[in-house]
Amino acid sequence: MIENIVRKYLKTVLRTPAFLEEPVSPPAGYILVGKTGSSDSAYLSRATVTVQTYGASLLEAAALCGRVKAAMKEITSLEEVTRCECGGDYNFTDPDTHRYRYQAVFYITYYEEGVTIS
Repeated sequence: MIENIVRKYLKTVLRTPAFLEEPVSPPAGYILVGKTGSSDSAYLSRATVTVQTYGASLLEAAALCGRVKAAMKEITSLEEVTRCECGGDYNFTDPDTHRYRYQAVFYITYYEEGVTIS
């Protein structure tokens, strides 16, 4: 599951809490990873992955987004990820809760689970 691969990677590299779903008691700053679409061909899969960054202020959310984008440039160091391109990022502050967040969109090519790379 590419979302979990991205979550574990960002949590480790950035030393920031990262989740696949909204936590019940969220910390002030954290990362939320989701997948909005995917396709397969042969042994490769492609996915559109969103990474939302939350902060106590708009500046903190934006700064964390910048750190995520920098880290994602190196995700191809993982054996299962072959390509990662950032499709953009933007202010995504929640209009209902007024919680500060940014969202970045990534197009990731990766090996399907269970494929052995030799």
